Amino acid sequence: MRSLPLPLALTVRVMPVVVLATAGWALSSGPLATTTTAEHKTTESPQKDNNSATAPSTSAASKTYTASPAPCTGVTEKTVTSLVPGAKTTGQEIPSTDKSLRRTCSWNALKGYDYRWLDVSYEIKATDGAAATAYKERTGEKGGGGAVPGLGDEGYSVVNLTTDKKQQTREGLVMVRASNALVIITYNGSDFETQKAPGTDEINKGAIKAAKDAVAALEDGRKS
Repeated sequence: MRSLPLPLALTVRVMPVVVLATAGWALSSGPLATTTTAEHKTTESPQKDNNSATAPSTSAASKTYTASPAPCTGVTEKTVTSLVPGAKTTGQEIPSTDKSLRRTCSWNALKGYDYRWLDVSYEIKATDGAAATAYKERTGEKGGGGAVPGLGDEGYSVVNLTTDKKQQTREGLVMVRASNALVIITYNGSDFETQKAPGTDEINKGAIKAAKDAVAALEDGRKS
């Protein structure tokens, strides 16, 4: 990961956020901070039973997607500029042991004292059933959120507030299952002047916006 050109006085305060965001793309973000509060308000009507996976509408042996698309083109430049001001729109792809199965791209930038981080990951499973099982397990691990209608076959969103040494970070996670593919979005932010985090609505809507772009890119790749 390339180091950020941060002012020296902010470096120590920024590093915990960078570590947290890095863990986010791996879907293993742990409680690095002293306090974590689950928050979620979708812009759509959430389903109460958000941890149960909908049975795939196609055969369990089907495989709509055979490879992951290029993740750094999964989000439009307009969306990147809006969600991560100051970041290079080209993004940075994270090394993967098998690019046909999983690919991730990250964008991050500090503009003034406002820090933002965005990750987009694609995972290709062997079947729709395998993807549905993985989706159910992972959304179950990220409790406190709700369903997001209109995203793939199943969509889920959750927002968490983390506090470390008085510095707040708010992180949104959106997971989508589209046939045998999983699309995972992690979006977080902090203000290093006020030590406050962006609002829940801002982070949640931003993560969902990126997810819509990423799912559209996945579907367009299948058609091309």
